[in-house]
Amino acid sequence: MRILAIADELSPGLPDLGGPPPDVVVSCGDLPWEELERIVELVNVPLLYVPGNHDPAVVASTPTAVGAWPIPIESAHLADPPGPRGCTNVDGRIEDAAGLRFAGLGGSVRYRAGPNQYTQSSMARRARALADRALLRRVRDGRRVDVLLTHSPPKDLGDDDDPAHEGFAAFHRLVRRLRPKLLLHGHVHPYGIARGDRMLDSTRVVNVVPYKILELEP
Repeated sequence: MRILAIADELSPGLPDLGGPPPDVVVSCGDLPWEELERIVELVNVPLLYVPGNHDPAVVASTPTAVGAWPIPIESAHLADPPGPRGCTNVDGRIEDAAGLRFAGLGGSVRYRAGPNQYTQSSMARRARALADRALLRRVRDGRRVDVLLTHSPPKDLGDDDDPAHEGFAAFHRLVRRLRPKLLLHGHVHPYGIARGDRMLDSTRVVNVVPYKILELEP
């Protein structure tokens, strides 16, 4: 399967990438929703995404005060779910697409007020819940997760020293429980300097900013 992975920085040439078209597109966050809608309309394949720390909240929420975060955008009166149209939010979920099984955890380490930010302990709880859901699905159908989508990288494995770009320690245990072939993340901008892939046990960890083409056997 051919995967187009995108995150954080607009690439106006997409999806004219040369070679065969992708079988699935994944976004690791912090791209405008209209850009995701443009891409999914042009390539006409499934597009799965996790939110980044600069994205709006995509869950129902009631603010406790004027200006409180996260800003609620979900409503029972809306015909469409929150988020970009034609795309599937896999934050905290398991989703099958193009013969592959995806799991996702969006957001960054909390460093200011705003949506899609978590402490290390709260992300650890989210990671445990996601692992439990994935393992239950595996018991049911015998399939394991192929690709883990995150916005932030694992701690000390492709993150940066500043507080806003610290990785999550919980991703190490999550990868060891799920053993995906790929962990795809964004959040850390290369700024024109190539960042090599890293390995976490048998999982290949890839910073996809601004985009990467990957091939993976289901």
